[in-house]
Amino acid sequence: MKTPNFVHLNVHSHYSILNGCSTIQQIVDSAIKNRMPGIAITDNGNMFGIMEFIDYVARINKERQEKGKKPFKPIIGCELYVAKHGPKEQKNGIKDYKGYHLTVLAKNLQGYKNLIKIVSNAWTDGFYMAPRSDRMDLEKYHNGLIVLSCGFGGEVFTHATKEDMTALDETIKWYKHVFGDDHSSQDKQ
Repeated sequence: MKTPNFVHLNVHSHYSILNGCSTIQQIVDSAIKNRMPGIAITDNGNMFGIMEFIDYVARINKERQEKGKKPFKPIIGCELYVAKHGPKEQKNGIKDYKGYHLTVLAKNLQGYKNLIKIVSNAWTDGFYMAPRSDRMDLEKYHNGLIVLSCGFGGEVFTHATKEDMTALDETIKWYKHVFGDDHSSQDKQ
């Protein structure tokens, strides 16, 4: 039987309070049991479980290598909260609470470093009921990152469900301008 090529790219662990309940080990073991070649951990607003994720997958991959199996791919990411009304420093009551959800994945070492900067800035400069980022940080630290539109709570979903085609078009164009097609071979490591 052919191995499936499906990989979950937006998975929350128990480090996403009220959104995930599985441990890193349970998530990885389940993905391997279901013959997935990898999985992305994208906890809400934090990267608390990333070292545990990398360490556990490294141990698993050592065992897999000894058995002649392909390595399991750990994908590092985060589901960010992107400020809705301008800079992340803005704090004007409920309208600036949290922000739009945006799933961001690191595709290489530069992306990992940039994602750490974005998440750290969200906690130190943008925290307002949640660690918030903004478009300025996304633009500044976009190299090596892949963005996914998310879903409920995402900017694309929000504009689409409100049938605000002008805002939807602007949003898609902005992300396309900043992140491009993501097919440059020079970005791969």
